[in-house]
Amino acid sequence: MSFQSLTPFPGPQGTRQVAFHRSELSVILSLYGRMVAAGEWRDYGISCLRDVAVFSVFRRTAETPLYRIEKRPKLRLRQGEYAIIGPEGQVLKRGSDLKTVLRVLERKLIRAVK
Repeated sequence: MSFQSLTPFPGPQGTRQVAFHRSELSVILSLYGRMVAAGEWRDYGISCLRDVAVFSVFRRTAETPLYRIEKRPKLRLRQGEYAIIGPEGQVLKRGSDLKTVLRVLERKLIRAVK
């Protein structure tokens, strides 16, 4: 059997997916852990698609996401590649620095002490 007679694996060749880098996931999971400890969040999901990577946060598994943290590299030079999307699809914050964008969600941790 020669290599010339092998059939290539089906599917589009060279298609790439957008994914979160390890350092980005570290920042996101740090916030996620604090929100879980505060009782705000309980589950998450990660989707890596062709144009966007999404980290979805849930209060309960069967619900729609409370927030979506999106990474869209094509918007890097325009509006910024990171965005926080609210439960009804509204953009809460957009920018090129992930830590700055995530501050919108960190404000949920700050509560008034009586």
